[in-house]
Amino acid sequence: MDVYGVGGAALKLFEKIPDRLFSPLASANRHEFWSLLCYLYRHRFGPDAPLPPSYGFIQRELVQDIEDHIRYAPSWQPEEGESPDTTLSQRASNYFHRLLQAGWFRTEKYGLAQTVSMAPPVSQMLTLLIEFAETGPVFVSGKIRSIDAIISKVLRGEDGGDLFREAAEQCRNLLVYIRNTGTNVRDLMASIVTQETTAEYARKFFREYVEQVFIGDYKELRTQEHPLSRRPQILQAVEELSTRQEHRNRLMDWYYSRLANGDKAKAEAAFERDLRRLEELNRIEEYLERLDDEIRSANKRAFIVLQYRLQSIRPIDDLLRQAIDGLVASGLEGGFEGPWESLPQIFAPDALVAVTRLAQPRKETQKHPPSALRQAVLSEHTRAVGNLVRRAQERRRITPAKLRDYAKSALGENTNVSSHDLPVGSIEEIRAYQSFNSLATALKSKIVTSAMQARRQIPGLDVICDEEGTCDHPFLVAQSFEIRLRKSPFPAEKKNSL
Repeated sequence: MDVYGVGGAALKLFEKIPDRLFSPLASANRHEFWSLLCYLYRHRFGPDAPLPPSYGFIQRELVQDIEDHIRYAPSWQPEEGESPDTTLSQRASNYFHRLLQAGWFRTEKYGLAQTVSMAPPVSQMLTLLIEFAETGPVFVSGKIRSIDAIISKVLRGEDGGDLFREAAEQCRNLLVYIRNTGTNVRDLMASIVTQETTAEYARKFFREYVEQVFIGDYKELRTQEHPLSRRPQILQAVEELSTRQEHRNRLMDWYYSRLANGDKAKAEAAFERDLRRLEELNRIEEYLERLDDEIRSANKRAFIVLQYRLQSIRPIDDLLRQAIDGLVASGLEGGFEGPWESLPQIFAPDALVAVTRLAQPRKETQKHPPSALRQAVLSEHTRAVGNLVRRAQERRRITPAKLRDYAKSALGENTNVSSHDLPVGSIEEIRAYQSFNSLATALKSKIVTSAMQARRQIPGLDVICDEEGTCDHPFLVAQSFEIRLRKSPFPAEKKNSL
């Protein structure tokens, strides 16, 4: 660990991640590769994804996920050496191998199957990138509460240097964020000033300003109830940890044994560095004052722009240009010295001095008082008919959950079932049968949006339409189809997940 500079971090970065990890994100399809990585992270490798097998995923499963994703992503450009006539499955295999060669995946042998997993450093890097892309406004109150709670716990002797170091890191990150927010405000103003319409400028200014983008509790920072008012108590506790010998010795023991591997000089340097980071909390007022100046300047610029744009709705520039042209045409460009009665000859009566330009008198509009609300009393018959209609609508309403239950009941222990064998003995079953028939028609169509909506209704299932056969039931006649479980190496587990 290099506590004196950044040389250690610069040398260790590519010891943890592959050298070509970011090559797909620097290609012509960088947006598409990033979207694909986010999709796989959300469905396979992320913390919200189902628990993966300990040996990794079967390779054909991951290739199938890639194929499902790129099926509805038409903006992919042909990769180097790729033919425009390449099939969808071959493209998915090519993209998988591109990510594999870059280091996003690693493959292992598990029996006769090829399994795929993501190395922990690569998964951590992807998590950091996604968190950075999805970051929102920072709430200073939560950061200050966290630092205060950690320092109080360290002062009570409940824990050692690990918590002290965590508080120092949080304090440093918070101050760097506030210090850089002023620059971010200037960048934000420079980006929204390019909006062509006044409505879009006002919308972006009020929606994407400081509280929505940078600091969520900016308005409450100066109030006594805000946790930032406990800054003196936090600094006093830090000073006590630094000056009282028993606290300092306890923390130094942790730094000496755990962080510096017995190097006393390195332990002292690391402790002093964390101590300075916590003492920097005393400068937060200076950073906030600088941020206030930036925000006041941004507000002033925004109000000037809004005022100009609202006033420029009237053709002021055209009117001034006509007046100047009139003066030049009358030979009065050096100044007007004649009688004021001659002004209408210079300025057209329908321009600057028109009667219609004068302000109109304000008219008071009389508002009529609202009439009293009438209370409707339903009869027993009307209420009963309404309840009956609602029950009928509920029985005919189809949801993805009802479709899954219907398919699970019809499949039983099988992996596929024909429409000839589907039950239609009740209203619910007839509506589910009709819905599956509609989904089969949508899935075989070439309309991308219809196919995407259909697949969302039946996760884990495929509905295959029979082009030639028809299915006759007592209540309806429709084109026959077949419901299948989506292919998986663990069909039992897949079926139980319906």
